[in-house]
Order: sequence, then structure tokens, then C-alpha cells
Amino acid sequence: MEKPCRYDLSAIKRSLELAETLASVSLMTSPAAKRRLQARSVELGLRPGQPYEPPRELLLYLVRMGSFTSSTKIDNEDSQDKDLVFNSEVTYQQLLDYCRTHNDQCTFSQLIKRTFSTVSHDPHSIEGNPIRVLQWNVLSQALGQNNDKFDSCPLEALEWKRRRCHMLEEILRHNPDIICLQEVDHFDFLSRALATQSYSGLFVPKPDSPCVYIKDNNGPDGCAIFYKNNKFDLLDKQEKILQVWTVHSNQVSLLLVLKDKCTEKELCISTTHLKARKGALLSTLRNEQGKDLLEFISSHALDRPTIICGDFNAEPTEPVYNTMCSCPALPLDSAYKVSGSEPPFTSWKIRGGEGEVMQTIDYMFYTKHKLTVSSILNMPLEKDIGDNRVPSMSYPSDHFSLVSDFYFKKTSNDSE
Repeated sequence: MEKPCRYDLSAIKRSLELAETLASVSLMTSPAAKRRLQARSVELGLRPGQPYEPPRELLLYLVRMGSFTSSTKIDNEDSQDKDLVFNSEVTYQQLLDYCRTHNDQCTFSQLIKRTFSTVSHDPHSIEGNPIRVLQWNVLSQALGQNNDKFDSCPLEALEWKRRRCHMLEEILRHNPDIICLQEVDHFDFLSRALATQSYSGLFVPKPDSPCVYIKDNNGPDGCAIFYKNNKFDLLDKQEKILQVWTVHSNQVSLLLVLKDKCTEKELCISTTHLKARKGALLSTLRNEQGKDLLEFISSHALDRPTIICGDFNAEPTEPVYNTMCSCPALPLDSAYKVSGSEPPFTSWKIRGGEGEVMQTIDYMFYTKHKLTVSSILNMPLEKDIGDNRVPSMSYPSDHFSLVSDFYFKKTSNDSE
């Protein structure tokens, strides 16, 4: 049975149009634009000189879109991969070969080729072994197959029995020590498969995942972190629902504090997935999420080396990117930017109604005074991606994975 909508959507639409106008002007920096914003604020009875904050009802609509649909939640459990049994003694190569050969429905197709680049660094200023971190929005199965309108992608490429093997292969072939994932709605599959290679994983779902409104879903999507338990000890785990102004959003962050068994140094690793959609208002909303994210992470990271991975749904020109790189309490830089520049894209797709979209929206931020980047995984070449972009028969997500090797920087105590 469908539930009635509890909100006046026409009033929300009018409020949204006004909020978008005010947010657009507030992002401008010219004196004339600021005078127009102040005049409009006075006209609307808002506090002059204060940053624009949307009405609470509009905020609730923006951050929790699922609650405003007329659909009923379908509370399914993560249970679609019970057909797979993983031998706990399977070797790395055996599992990789399994991914490349095992498929119940489709013929084998090779993953898109990727290469690494070395990043210039001082070898005398680092210690220990490199820590390889992988960041990836894996594409929720429920959303990718039902909602995202990948019109140029063959339907069989979106089927889960094909995607799950390619997804696991993409992770395994880079052999990361730490894995940060978004849009995970098959955590059980990843957890059981990766456990055979000494990975432990934790998952936090979105509070109102859009997946649970889709028939035959596999539970809510969310963020996950996996780490090699033969290399790290888990010291702490924290999770947070990100806030925008005074409202809880539908985006989450997961944070782990790990201890390197070799160096006994501690590392803070966090992942998140910020709100999507274009427009000045959503850009402002993402920036508020970024501020809350930094406050949350800095309160737990303290003085530890820190890495923050995620799909920020924001180009480098958006305010949240600058917010992430200008936090006094947590001096961060982008792992890819230190190699010269951010990649030309991290997502490249063709969607019905939108056309071709190429964006740089995924990042790996790190504390530049505590860690050194030694290599990064390059984005694939356009000729290797193909005319239909991704997802495709050769890649299971609309986002490409980011991989970087980090070293701990030596401290003054280390060199004594």
C-alpha cells in the first residue's frame, strides 16, 4: 500500500527556488552581489549579514528525500549472496582467478587496464612499509540496476552476478591494506570474500537509504572500511550521521583508529559519501556536511596521521573542497593533487536525461605533515574505457577506484 505524502510539495518547490537563488548569490564574492543578498535577506525578514540557512522543512526535504516519496519501505536483509561459499584457506591468486573465471550468466570480460605513477618524495623522511589505501564508490546494485538510467550500459553488465566478481577483482588486483567504500549494499558478500585474505570490515548504513524503497533490494546502502588484520590492530571505531545546520542528513561517516603492527604508529582512517545533485543550494549543503565531517574526525583523530576517503559529489571548484584543504585543526592535502593536479575525472558515465557526464568528485585527503604519498593509481585512458563509458562489461561502477601508497613521516623522536 502506498502512503500519502505528508508535505506540501508545491510550497517546498517555491521554497526551493528561493533558496537556490539566495544560495547562488551567497556563493558570489563581489560587493554588488553581497549588497543584493543583504537587500533580499532584509526583504524576506532574514538576519542581514548572516549566511543563508534554508527553512527546516526544506532542509528535511533536501537531506532525507526517501521519506518524502509515496513508496513503502521494503525492509530486506543482506542475503542475496548465500550461493557463494569461500574457502577460508583460498590463496590470493586463487581468489583472483575465481573472480576472473567464475560467472553464472555472462562470458568473461577483462577489467579496464590501470597503471600506477610514482610521486616524487624524500625517501629519507619516511619510515616503515607503504600503506596502500583504496577508495571507491562501488555503485549500489539496487540503484544502479533500477534508478540510475545507465541507458548506454548493456543490461547484463548491471546484473549482480556479473558485477560482484568484477567488483571483488578490482579490489583484489590492487592488493590494498585499507579499503574505503561507498554505496555498499552487499556487505556480506564483500566481508566473507575479503575475510579469506585477512581483511576485517565494518559497515554503517545510511539512515534512510533510497535502496530500501526499491523492490528486491538487498538492504540499505552505506559506507564500509576493510583493513588487513594481520597488519593492523583496531583500536577504535566511530560513526556519525552528518548534520547540515541543525538537521541530520542522510549521509554518514565511518572512522577507525588503527595501529600499525610494524611501526606501532596509530592511523586514523575515515570514509564518507556526501549529498549528490547539482545547484548552489546543494553545494552549500555539501559544504556544511564537510564542516561537520571535519569536526567529527578532528575530535577523534587528535594528533594522529589521518586519511579521509570518499565520494564528495563535488568538483575541486566547490566550497567543500576548499573547506577540506583549509582546516586549521586538521591540515589536509589531496593525495592526487600532490602529484600535480586532481585527475581529469573519477566518474564518467552516460545517463538518460543527463547525457554524458565526466566529473572529478572522489578524493583521498591526508594529513600532509604526518604522511607522505609515494604513488597513485592513474585514471584509465579514454580508449580503454570505451564509447559507452561506465558502468560497462569491463567495469562494474560509474566511479573509478582511487589508490594511493602512503608512508609515515619520520618525527624528530624517530631520528634521534
